[in-house]
Amino acid sequence: MPELEEIRAEFRARPIDGSVNLAGHATDTTPFAPDEDDAEDEVEGGDLAEELYDQHELLFAENERSILLILQGLDASGKNGTIKHVIINVNPAGVRVAEFEEPTEEEQKEHFLERYKRELPSTGTLGVFARSHYEDIIVPVVDGELDEAGWQERCEEINAWEKELVEGGTTVVKCMLHISYDEQRYRFLRRLRRDDKRWKFSEADIDTRRQWNDYLSAYGRAIGATSTDHAPWYIIPSDHKWYRNWIISHLLIGTLKDMGPAYPMPELDLEALRARLEPPN
Repeated sequence: MPELEEIRAEFRARPIDGSVNLAGHATDTTPFAPDEDDAEDEVEGGDLAEELYDQHELLFAENERSILLILQGLDASGKNGTIKHVIINVNPAGVRVAEFEEPTEEEQKEHFLERYKRELPSTGTLGVFARSHYEDIIVPVVDGELDEAGWQERCEEINAWEKELVEGGTTVVKCMLHISYDEQRYRFLRRLRRDDKRWKFSEADIDTRRQWNDYLSAYGRAIGATSTDHAPWYIIPSDHKWYRNWIISHLLIGTLKDMGPAYPMPELDLEALRARLEPPN
């Protein structure tokens, strides 16, 4: 079982000249993992599921701090799959999931961070962003709608905001779900074949796929500019869904253990309370 420091050493983004070359990161590697069947068993109701539940329960009971898990990635990289197979293992009362689409007309009139601030987790809660504020420094760059000065300004605002979150008691965990060009094609074709998957498909996904290299470059720059000591990025190999779920489970468990939440210990007169619970004579 990998320790948090091993995961950090293996997957933490390490920018060179302010950027990360995602093309140089493997998408199908599986360090630390057992075989596929054992890994799936651990996540799907096994030891990992139980430990994640227990560690999250401590955070929920303590009710003083929170975690924000940010899931970014190209289409079909597994943002919803991670929620379905990993986040399902914790107490739903202590989870807040937000999925962000294109901003509405009203949201476009606001500062770009406002709609994300409204979805932040409260104390004791694990928050999950499926897509996030990083869309606002990736998509507009690819579409040519954000110049260099505007991009730099937004990166600085994001770094300052995340630092404020961390200082206020929210641990920020940022995962880039990294898949290959061929694996994305396979997943798109699977969606088209299956009635229960076809609803996820949009023709716009094909347009985005045609800009694959532009998006990889934009992601690399965004990650390089915003992977900080207080909120680092992790590049998660995601061609194998089972591995993505297994390593993110370990990352969350390790992060929770590192935070060290504990059950509150209220000062109670236990003997008096037990006496009051005795049946009347």
